[in-house]
Amino acid sequence: MDERRRMPPLRTVVVDDEPPARRKLARWLGQDDGIELTAVCADGREALDVLAATAVDLLFLDVQMPELSGFDVLAHRPAGPPPVVVFATAHDTYAMDAFQHHAAGYLLKPYDRARFETTLAQAKAQHAGRAAQAAEDALVHMLRTVQPPTYLQHIAARTADRVDLVHVDQIDWIEASGNYVTLHAGTRQHLVRQTLTRIVAQLDPRQFVRIHRSAVVRVDRVASLLRASHGDLTVTLRDGTLLPMSRTYKEQLRGVLAVGF
Repeated sequence: MDERRRMPPLRTVVVDDEPPARRKLARWLGQDDGIELTAVCADGREALDVLAATAVDLLFLDVQMPELSGFDVLAHRPAGPPPVVVFATAHDTYAMDAFQHHAAGYLLKPYDRARFETTLAQAKAQHAGRAAQAAEDALVHMLRTVQPPTYLQHIAARTADRVDLVHVDQIDWIEASGNYVTLHAGTRQHLVRQTLTRIVAQLDPRQFVRIHRSAVVRVDRVASLLRASHGDLTVTLRDGTLLPMSRTYKEQLRGVLAVGF
């Protein structure tokens, strides 16, 4: 049997204050076997009630609504794994804000069926990627608990004609790029063919902490933390580098630094 057929449908919520827009999304989503339409909400407060009572995988969210905007809904949603978000709005001025929320898509009204299907496919792909990452993180955690940890002291960065051994004490932060990572060490950068998750699993968690899905910092390089919008933070390193930290990883850094923020 096709593996995709065994995947449970995505629990999906539609939030829009315009009845025609709600009906269109509900109708098209209801025609997809991979979607379980959990709720259709007319405003932000109703959406928050649903999010508090139900685990939601996918959220189609209008931006401009009375009382609570779509961004307000995300800022006040209950703690827990965030749903994949698709913004649907008649205004194109919110695209940058949507990007900062790592939205899977941005449906600009009026949109057609083809655009909807493309965006839905993007949302499904993002959800599948999160699920794969969660499974990999669980495996790393299990491996750490069943055997004594031994941490890397050097990381080999290979180029066409040489291999550089980068000592972990030299690394300021690590940046993900697909199946590669870039080691930022002072003024030098080293490209390494490994995923960020596997690199992190081999580093001392008291020295290196993940602050974003694409960034890990060395703890003693952190100079300050600045509050950003919607509960996120900006991490400033001692060399002045500014890195966004999503609230998903806030507790990890809080535990290592032993400070409240």
